[in-house]
Amino acid sequence: MPLDQRFKGVGAALITPFDEQNKIDYPGLKRLIDLVTEGGSDYLVVQGTTGESPTVSRQEKTEILAFTIKNNTKSLPIVYGLGGNNTQTVLDSIKETDFNGVDAILSVCPYYNKPTQEGIAAHFTAIADASPVPVILYNVPGRTVVNMKPDTIVKLAAHPNIIGIKDAGGSIEQSMELASRVPDDFLLLSGDDNLVTTMISVGWHGVISVIANAFPSQFRDLTWHALEGRFQEAARLQLAFLEFDTLLYIESNPVGIKKCLEIKGICRSDVRLPLLKASDELGQKLEKAMIREGFL
Repeated sequence: MPLDQRFKGVGAALITPFDEQNKIDYPGLKRLIDLVTEGGSDYLVVQGTTGESPTVSRQEKTEILAFTIKNNTKSLPIVYGLGGNNTQTVLDSIKETDFNGVDAILSVCPYYNKPTQEGIAAHFTAIADASPVPVILYNVPGRTVVNMKPDTIVKLAAHPNIIGIKDAGGSIEQSMELASRVPDDFLLLSGDDNLVTTMISVGWHGVISVIANAFPSQFRDLTWHALEGRFQEAARLQLAFLEFDTLLYIESNPVGIKKCLEIKGICRSDVRLPLLKASDELGQKLEKAMIREGFL
């Protein structure tokens, strides 16, 4: 099978805007979808962890997905977050989901349980067997505690319904090993915005990005410069985002990027507990960085 080109480039990991009553802000979500679409994002990622999926109800998830599909004016591919640490619950969610308009699912490595590598492989095999659309694995050991190791990823890459991985492990060595070992048709997507240029230089295919929520055109330029071999141009943009990317996570994700979107007038910066909205100090630092780098 050839590489699935729909998910090459930049996938915007959409935040979930909330209003002053902490309900879903659908006008804000519409403005966000328009921003990332017009900014050149290659596909949309709905209800990943950047979308605060742990604190969004099942009914809200269904409504957010339907709204995004309806307002996807350029018919971009859509990746839907469906994962968890209870395999049966994930399988039940797959059965209950309407996949019309969904092109793939993004499924996170089980968290808290601390499964073995064999358990991780069995978990994702069950999901891939049940899913009517392709599965993209998500390795994020900073949140799940468990790192999905290269041997496990290579084993899962042989499954016909597992087409790629988003990796936010931060290990260049693991990134290089994966690039050398997975089949040519297996998508390798960075989950670290500040490592995109480096990972593409060793054979990766793009990024599922937090920064693309607020700065989609700049991040698309960065990613495609690298994918097309213009590494000097890519590095210039990558370095411009370096301090900015660090600021985004000081008070947890998506607190920082939501503040950037508020500064840009797209939506409020509200988040749901146990997260708290950005402090005044962080907001000032982000705005100064945005002005300094020409992002405002």
